This record gives sequence, C-alpha cells and structure tokens, in this order.
Amino acid sequence: MKKILFAANLESFFIKFLIPQFKYFKEQGYEIHIAAKLEGLEIPYCDKKYDINFARSLNAKQIIESYKQMKNLFKEEHYDIVSCHTPFGGAITRLAYKKCKVKDTKMVYMAHGFHFYKGAPKFNWLCFYPVEKYLAKYTDTLVTINLDDYELAKKKFKTDVRYVKGVGLNVSKFDFEMNEERKQDYRKKLGLEKDDFVLIYPAELLPRKRQTWLIKTLNELFKENPKFHLLLPGKDSMNGECQKLVNELNLNKQIHFLGFRKDVPELLTISDLAVSSSKQEGLPVNVMEAMYCGLPLVVTACRGNRDLIENGKNGYIIGINDSKGFREKVLYFSKINSTERENIKNENKIIIEQYLLDRVIEDIIEMYE
Repeated sequence: MKKILFAANLESFFIKFLIPQFKYFKEQGYEIHIAAKLEGLEIPYCDKKYDINFARSLNAKQIIESYKQMKNLFKEEHYDIVSCHTPFGGAITRLAYKKCKVKDTKMVYMAHGFHFYKGAPKFNWLCFYPVEKYLAKYTDTLVTINLDDYELAKKKFKTDVRYVKGVGLNVSKFDFEMNEERKQDYRKKLGLEKDDFVLIYPAELLPRKRQTWLIKTLNELFKENPKFHLLLPGKDSMNGECQKLVNELNLNKQIHFLGFRKDVPELLTISDLAVSSSKQEGLPVNVMEAMYCGLPLVVTACRGNRDLIENGKNGYIIGINDSKGFREKVLYFSKINSTERENIKNENKIIIEQYLLDRVIEDIIEMYE
C-alpha cells in the first residue's frame, strides 16, 4: 500500500487546513500518517500518528530533539509522498529527509506564508530566508498560497515552485439560515441594537494582527459615534493588553472581546463591515469568510490581504500605518445604501469563487500528481 506522511507543528493544524487532502488520498488507497505534536484530537482518515516535539521558535533543544525523532521515523517508515507544513515542521522534516538520503519519495512543502516578506524584520530575513533557500534544493515541489511568496520563491529558489489559492475555503459551516428575526436576536444577546453599525475582526489577539493599532485608529471615530461597535472574536494571546487599552480609552461599551468562538460564521452575518489590521498574513481565512458572507472590507496592505481585495470593488486596501485613511473608509462604508451594499456582495461572490474548496483542491491534487 502506498503511504503519505503529513508533517506540521501541531496536530490541530491538520483539522484546520488539511482534512480534504486526507480524504482525497484515503480514497486513492493511501495509508495516511501524521507527524506533529499530538494534542489528543480525533483526526479523520488518519491511520497512524507520530508524536514529534517540533519547535515553534528558535529553541535549540527542541529543534535537535524533533530532528532526531524525524530521522528515526524516516528509518522506520518509507513514504511515497511527504507533505510538510509550517516553518519549523517543514524545515526539520526536510533536514531529516536529507540526512537519511530517502529515495523514491516526493517531498512537498506548502508555505502558508514565509516569515520573510517585504517589510519583515531584518532578523527574519537573516534567519529564515537562508534556511528556506538551502532546503529548496531538497524539496521536489514548493507550494505557495499568495502571489508575493510565489514571485519571491520563483525568483530565488532552485526548485519546482507552484502557486495555489490557499487550501480551499470550506463553506459547509455557513449552511444555516439567518433571517432578520434571528439576526436581531443574535445582536441583542451581544448587547447590540438594530441600528448599530457593527465591525468585525475575527482573529487571535496577537501583535502581528495589531488589534491595539486598530483600537487606537478607531478611537476617534467611536467617540464621535456611539452607534459604532467592533466585535473581536479570538483567543487572547496578549495577556489582556487590548482590554487594558479599551478600558483606558473608555470604549468598553463599543468594543466587544468575545474570546474563542465557534460561531464566527453567524457573527459575520450579523455584522456590517469586516476589517483587518494585520501586518503579516499568508492567505487570511477571516477575510475570505467575510467575503463569502458578502461583507465589504477595509484591510491593511499586507501580503495575503492584497490578493483578496480589489480597491473600490469589494473593499479598500489601506497603507499599513495609515490610520486616517482607515478611519475614512470605515466611515464611508457606514453610509453606503442597500444598492451599493448589494453590488459589493456580488463582487465578493465573483472573487471568492476561485478560492473555494471544490476549486482549489483540484489544483492541489494536480500539484501532488
């Protein structure tokens, strides 16, 4: 039986992004193995798991430990295909593969967003770029999911470089009814009124997502209009820094920290505008999901966001630190009429079609084959 190994830092990564690929290879008769830090999750279509303590930062002890674990795995098992993901999971897997001199195995690395990009810290270029350039020689196919990464890799790396439009947006989670009555009931539970203008930014609270910049940027606008509200669903990984800022600015009634939520699709459908203040993305799922819901968007000009938003059609891309421009576009969308909103919804439908799972999975499978 043919075997394929999927490697990534955490087991939860497979649940978020790769189950459709697992399903395809299972249907083709492959035995599916995974290598990751196991979290006790149920992984569909998976035949065997290996608990690998992949590093998530420049931790020398963890890097050496996981490197040895992967070498032992390659000595124990032979795979027809190895599909590796995440920076450290991908790098360590390929280093072990090189050391073991594995033959007749296709090595595929999918970059979900290089750590080096235009505007990235110099440290990222000095650390991560040389590693990826070196490992490209031991990668049969390097897959990128945004045009910035594709153009860079095509120019700088000596390997087969492909571009696919993400891992495919799975829209099954949007299979629900949201009539006006349910929408207003949902709003009421969140402390929102029918005539409130609701912004949403579903994302983990992280420095690179820049929720603090967003809060400061919207402060003036929110003070002028108490009907403006911002929903921030997402795990807090900043130890309450954003909440403290909101308290200082006295915006507690307008900015809502919702924590980790499983109802983001519903939250999107009760909102009026989606925003993103990120400085670094691969291909942002939150932006794609907002597009699928037909929302207009105001986003910062970072990699990934630029792939999805067409200025004046489905939203606006604003300079990474242009607070004034960001506020102006938020205000603009608060005043558009129903016809303009419907036009944006239609534009989103056209653009997002090419990013849906059914379309993208075909390109991914063709790349493997």
